[in-house]
Amino acid sequence: MLNVLKTLFLGASARAEEQLTDHLAIDLIEQKIRESEGALSLAKSTLAALIIRQRNETQTLSRLETQIADLETRARQALAAGREDPAADVAAAIASLENERAVRRDTLDQLANRVARTQASVEKANRRIIDLRQGMISARAADAERKAQKSLNRSIGNTSAIREAEDLIARVVNGPDPFAESEVLDEIDAGLSQTGIRDRLGEAGFGDKTKVRADDVLARLKSTSL
Repeated sequence: MLNVLKTLFLGASARAEEQLTDHLAIDLIEQKIRESEGALSLAKSTLAALIIRQRNETQTLSRLETQIADLETRARQALAAGREDPAADVAAAIASLENERAVRRDTLDQLANRVARTQASVEKANRRIIDLRQGMISARAADAERKAQKSLNRSIGNTSAIREAEDLIARVVNGPDPFAESEVLDEIDAGLSQTGIRDRLGEAGFGDKTKVRADDVLARLKSTSL
């Protein structure tokens, strides 16, 4: 029993979380974009620091190369003059500078790799954030459309009410014509009365006609005009 209740509780909690997530989806997307932009800003700062250090190391290595070249020139001049003692001191200094140069070169290679990796990550993150912003525009439009549809549904009610109203309109519009019905009733009443019988007999030539017709008037006029 406890396991069943626990399962039901977990299911209800999961559904409530999904509904809350759907309701706050736009706010959550905006927050995630802000977090991503913050991480991108930090990565840019890291990249800038690496590039500055890389440039400093490059300048230091260039100075070492200049110093080594200058000392080598001086050492050759001392040797040419037969001064081995100062030449030996210069050689020791050159050796120390060359060791430092090797370390600087190794450091510069590592920095170049780190700069390349960090720059690639920054560019990738920037592209993804651009996609997120564009997706945000689509999400806002879809959310606005969904809210508008819900509002429309609430304002016009359910579809059954619409169908009932349409049926009532059709019933009123397509109902019987009261004027036509009145004429038919008059015909029925005339047929049931004696006047109606006399009219029909007079029209058939049995007895005098009860009503004067246009044809009768025309015939009379023709006879008197002759």
